[in-house]
Amino acid sequence: MEPKKRKKRRASVKETDCVACGCCVKVCRLSAIRIVKGIAAKISADQCIGCGLCAKECPASVITIQEVCL
Repeated sequence: MEPKKRKKRRASVKETDCVACGCCVKVCRLSAIRIVKGIAAKISADQCIGCGLCAKECPASVITIQEVCL
């Protein structure tokens, strides 16, 4: 029997549509999001736990939560 693979959730940003408002940065409890060069948000995959707070707060609706296998 193979061990079950754990699924983890992570946020991702559609950077081409991000308006770099910083709303997601303010609500991220783990400081996993930063605004790069005033252009778009970047999410650290190592720090993000996929809680979804940033996706709910994003006024442009460009952040999604996805499941990834580990």
